[in-house]
Amino acid sequence: MSLSGTQRIWLTGATSGIGRALAERLLADGHRVALSARGEADLEALGGLDLALLNAGTCEYLEAERFDVDLVERVFAPNFHGAVYCIAAALPLLRRARAEGGRPLLAATSSAAAYLPLPRAEAYGASKAALSHFLESLRLDLHGEGIDVSLIHPGFVKTPLTDRNDFPMPMRVGVEQAAEAILQGLARRRLDIHFPRRFTLLLKLMGILPPGLRHRLGLRLVRTATTTETAP
Repeated sequence: MSLSGTQRIWLTGATSGIGRALAERLLADGHRVALSARGEADLEALGGLDLALLNAGTCEYLEAERFDVDLVERVFAPNFHGAVYCIAAALPLLRRARAEGGRPLLAATSSAAAYLPLPRAEAYGASKAALSHFLESLRLDLHGEGIDVSLIHPGFVKTPLTDRNDFPMPMRVGVEQAAEAILQGLARRRLDIHFPRRFTLLLKLMGILPPGLRHRLGLRLVRTATTTETAP
């Protein structure tokens, strides 16, 4: 399923991974896509915005024995604060599209890690959980203006970023599969676009378990991670 008509789209994080696959699909489908914009004047030249798709982000894992505040700040800068700045720039253009009779959509890529606390993911998971919470709240406030909000929660996707991971990544999918799932979800204006569903539904289920049970399951993941890292 493709997005209907010719849409004016701003896509961040379009140089690699999921973002690049999305950019290629959107351009091939004939949409007007702004892949980057450094300032408000550049964005104003678009005239209006039908879809703001905020995909930029990074990931670093925190080692508790070497607690690094700078690492946490580096992860939050693009994953949360960068997205907030992009939202501030996009909202006037989304409102303009609404005034023109359109049905604008704001979407952002969070992560399935937002569903469940995981070992070494203190910075990454918290930044994505903050983004998800922020946009779910914003969705309520924008409803009356006719601006929809979609959140994207991918599982593991094969990208240059995940290629650096030093642990097993169950059910990892390719960027083409990820792009297709995202575009289908956006076309249906789903509130929560998550994939692969067997993996993300499992994380959702674990996330609502009683804290004691969730803690015991998390400790098993810590032991697995330690074994993986120290194996010859």
